[in-house]
Amino acid sequence: MPLRSIILALLVCATVVPAANAATIIDEWASIKAPPPPAVKPVTVDKATTALLMLDFNEQTCNMQRRPRCVASIPHVKKVLDEARAAQMPIVYSLGGGGKPSDLPSAIAPTADEPIVSSGVDKFANTDLEKILKDKGVKTVLVVGAAAHGAVLYTVSTAATRGFKVIVPVDGISADIPYAEQYTVWHLANAPRIADAVTLTTLDWLHF
Repeated sequence: MPLRSIILALLVCATVVPAANAATIIDEWASIKAPPPPAVKPVTVDKATTALLMLDFNEQTCNMQRRPRCVASIPHVKKVLDEARAAQMPIVYSLGGGGKPSDLPSAIAPTADEPIVSSGVDKFANTDLEKILKDKGVKTVLVVGAAAHGAVLYTVSTAATRGFKVIVPVDGISADIPYAEQYTVWHLANAPRIADAVTLTTLDWLHF
């Protein structure tokens, strides 16, 4: 082989081999430091155009064995539910994990005129949720529930891509472990298209 060809081959190897041996996210997992938390801010809810979404609080997905953090959030979420009802805002419930309306906690059970949808992680999928919201003139959804990395993440993302604004109280969503809540909040604050539609807040910083 001519010397020029040998040199070119060596140069190709020198550029390709490092790329092939580059560390993957699995290799770097233990060394990655979490980024700073995204900003949360007070929110004044527009009662005329906002709906409260109560996602998957049924016992199959919100229980002490699987998600004690969800159970612990119920008294705090109830205060927001009461305020939303007092403001005569639309309220929509969802069920996950094969749950029935009777599986929702009595403290936050829906009233007879509050609709319930049942679906997988995306509550817009194969349900009338979008129609329910648009028929009521809703432009913004206030989302609480479980799981942060399931129903909350996917429903918020779909709401954002369908043109809704979204308010997410970070202490009103729960998961199996804190890390799942953390990466969900980071995703909602940073994902393309989604982040522009999402406002992060806390339950105490909601004003009706």
